[in-house]
Amino acid sequence: MKIERIETFQVQWSPDEPPAKRSAFVRVWTDDGRHGVGEVSPMMGGLASLGMIVHNIAPALIGADPLDHAVIQDRLFHSLVKLGPEGALTGALAGIDIALWDLKGKLFNQPIYKLLGGAWKTELPFYASIGGNGRGRSIDEVLRAVEARMADKPAAIKIRFDNKRVTLDEEIPDHIEKARAVRTMVGKDFPLAFDANNGYSTSGAIRVGRVLEELDYWWFEEPVQHYHTKAMGEVAQKLSITVSAGEQTYTMGGLVELIEAGVRMIQPDIIKMGGITGLLRCAALAQAHGVELVSHQTQPMIGHLANLHVCAAQMHATKPCEWNDPTARTHEGFADPPMPVDGLFHLSDRPGLGIEFDDTALSKQRIDVTG
Repeated sequence: MKIERIETFQVQWSPDEPPAKRSAFVRVWTDDGRHGVGEVSPMMGGLASLGMIVHNIAPALIGADPLDHAVIQDRLFHSLVKLGPEGALTGALAGIDIALWDLKGKLFNQPIYKLLGGAWKTELPFYASIGGNGRGRSIDEVLRAVEARMADKPAAIKIRFDNKRVTLDEEIPDHIEKARAVRTMVGKDFPLAFDANNGYSTSGAIRVGRVLEELDYWWFEEPVQHYHTKAMGEVAQKLSITVSAGEQTYTMGGLVELIEAGVRMIQPDIIKMGGITGLLRCAALAQAHGVELVSHQTQPMIGHLANLHVCAAQMHATKPCEWNDPTARTHEGFADPPMPVDGLFHLSDRPGLGIEFDDTALSKQRIDVTG
């Protein structure tokens, strides 16, 4: 059995959705008609990653053994390192890797978590990740968004303050006011997290972090610009609240630098960090350094499911899995997509990821990428 071809395409979930918001997918086909599905990092619609697959990765994969997924990833990462190595390249390799793991599961008639050594649990709690809470949304609107997500019975809530990252600290009073309002709404014991999305200076981050400590938030995500690794570590060391980072880190070396700076909770993303193979390596790294691995993942449904399989197989799963704001991406275009029941995602025992595209449903939204 050999890899015969790679299928690459985007999905535009609604007619008015801009190209930068499209999802990016791959299917890896073998010469006996089998296939695996994968999701590519969707930054700017994933077009850069899909282009790399078409022009640089797919030609190197034709004729390869699909079970050699780790060898394939390392060989391609190093041979194409001049294209990155961070960002579009690792996102492209992630999509291929997830598809190869899905294919492997189908070949052995086992869910991926079984191939990873078994699941500590197949019923996984989630935290509701709520974006858009910056200047464009009033306090009442923030509270209504939180109330709506609470209906799904999440184990925790994370409020995200998306911003353009070119102005720092300007919205601190607004952010603090909203953080206080959410705490008052959910009560003093409900787990909360706060994602600054790189919005503060070092001093501004410490100022906000002190308030979050008083409000008993669980963690403070990416308080400063992600490329200021030492500053991230400085904030982490000066606060008692857990400071997390890593969703914009694409290499093992980058994660080591965060850990050495003082970050004690790392958040690599499975569709940015080399797929299942990459995230497994991140888990080993975290365990070796005694830090928490709480993987970032906001791109259902294939990336979301791949993340759940890896999380299920981890002994030290200290926090719930991330589930982004529900949209058409969470269910349309997939056959029997998993949705939470009573606050839990239930992993099935179906082979591979346990999900397939509904090609009929996707036919009007699909945009092939062939060059």
